Amino acid sequence: MTGVEIAGVGLHPFGRFDGVSVTDMGVTAVKAALAEAAIPRGGFQAAFCGTAYAGVAAGHKVLGALALTGMPIVNVEAGCASGGAALQLAMGAIQAGQYESVLVFGMEKMPKGIIRSTFFEPWREQAGLAVTPAYFALRAQRLMRESGITKNQLADVVVKNRKHGVHNPDAMFRKEVTAQEVLDSRLVCDPLHLFMLCSPNEGAAAVVLRRAPADGTARVTLASAVLRSHLPGSVLGEATPLSGIDDSSIPPPTTLAANAAFEEAGVGPDDLDIVECQDTDAARELLAWEELGLCASGDQARVLADGDATFGGRRPVNVSGGLLSKGEPLGASALGQVVELVRQLRGEAGVRQVAGARVGLAHTVGRGANACVTIIKA
Repeated sequence: MTGVEIAGVGLHPFGRFDGVSVTDMGVTAVKAALAEAAIPRGGFQAAFCGTAYAGVAAGHKVLGALALTGMPIVNVEAGCASGGAALQLAMGAIQAGQYESVLVFGMEKMPKGIIRSTFFEPWREQAGLAVTPAYFALRAQRLMRESGITKNQLADVVVKNRKHGVHNPDAMFRKEVTAQEVLDSRLVCDPLHLFMLCSPNEGAAAVVLRRAPADGTARVTLASAVLRSHLPGSVLGEATPLSGIDDSSIPPPTTLAANAAFEEAGVGPDDLDIVECQDTDAARELLAWEELGLCASGDQARVLADGDATFGGRRPVNVSGGLLSKGEPLGASALGQVVELVRQLRGEAGVRQVAGARVGLAHTVGRGANACVTIIKA
């Protein structure tokens, strides 16, 4: 199968930027990625743009601002996994021999407050059964019941990620917090306190893919990018919360995507050196560990206590600070994770560098349900 190289990455910081349009943010990320890849004008043959809230032909507006139109520009929406879906399409196009070089980017300027979505009927959103803290709390309660996780351990996830975020200049929150500060923050919906929830925000990320050189000189390669949707039936599934049965035997979309990605990349969970995973809330990260096969069900508490998921641990998770530090601009979320992993695998992450990182995994999951798992190798 044709190898795919990640030739360049670019990022607009995540946060809130009054007076900066979503197109401006996309332009910043795209220009940085193209410059890093040394791509000349006309040097890529197609573009895929991931976004959920940027409106009609958002990718066209970005490339139009740079006078880089003329090739196919495909706008992709898959909730929080929009950037990952765009990456999968771009990778497949190169592997099929359709293109030599492809630009992938994602951007978002999120409304403040809870994530609103036309995916849910108005009555469901009004009842709190959408992308809301109430739904996240129900999922957290079940995780706690089934795994023995405590509220203190949920706070420990926040402490870990916010500590990581201190060293990320592109993160929204760059201040350490204590477990007590997390628990003293406003209770939003039991067991979740305000600091346990990520902040929808603004930002952009871009990646340049190209056919890998036949001589094996590519520094970083995209080993797999897999998108999967949900199987029907689970009452707490990502697709339709509280519409189904409480059956934990139904594989979640994250597990479906992870299994396919591991097979395509020829690696397993034990081969991973670093992971960036969905931490929309603190419990979501711990659930992701299980769904991705990083630990057995109920083993999250031990992983936290042993420090395996932090700097110096066996497999650091969310060294970028995760969404709990960076915030989440949906279209840029998955690609932002890829940017972090590429920099880690190149040894360019500075203070937050994970020593010897050679294989990384990125994971996002959002409405639809859409789960994307990406594996990168150096």
